[in-house]
This record gives sequence, C-alpha cells and structure tokens, in this order.
Amino acid sequence: MYNYSTLDPGKLEYIAVAGIDEIKNGERLFVDIDDIPLVIFNIAGDFFAIQDECTHDHESLGDGELQSFRVTCPRHGAEFDVRNGKACSLPAVIDVPAYPTRIMAGKIEVGLPLDT
Repeated sequence: MYNYSTLDPGKLEYIAVAGIDEIKNGERLFVDIDDIPLVIFNIAGDFFAIQDECTHDHESLGDGELQSFRVTCPRHGAEFDVRNGKACSLPAVIDVPAYPTRIMAGKIEVGLPLDT
C-alpha cells in the first residue's frame, strides 16, 4: 500500500469532502471518492485520511477505537497509524493507504494521486 501523503502536491488532485466544523475533535467522517472508501479523523484540529479498509481482513477501520494516532480494526485488533497508514501490530503486516489533507476556504480537502 502507499502513503500518498509523501507525493509532490503537483501530482495530487484535492477534493473537498466537508467543512472543518463538520468533524469535531476526536470524531471521524466516512466518505467515498472515486470508489475509494475513506475515513477522515480529526485529532486535535489536525485531519488525517486513510482508506477505510483493514489490509488484513477488509473490515472498516473507521469503526474501530482511536487512541492517540492509532486506530484498531474492530475485527482482529490490528492497529494502524492514521498519520501515515503504517500497520503497527499483527495480524496486519501491510500498510493501509494514507492520503494528504489540507484546509482551503474552511473546507477539508483530501489529495488523490492524479493517475488513479
């Protein structure tokens, strides 16, 4: 999987998904962009977007418990870092895609690679 947050911004298309007031601190929002299920987390005013699918068993990650910057898959307990998608614990060994976010004119935007 890929951490798209590391891509050059010129290789991304940013898509507005919500107003910044729509996701309160500690909450999350589920969206689909181009058939990609995403979950966006607000952690102390910083927004992080990852694909909403555990790489171990395809369960929704957004339904899992969030502690600090780690979300736990509700099915088997695999943990992922929402900042970069890194798999942090077994049974997951493959990272989940992470996407950059930015705030423009009061809207949360998620960056998708131009070639997808």
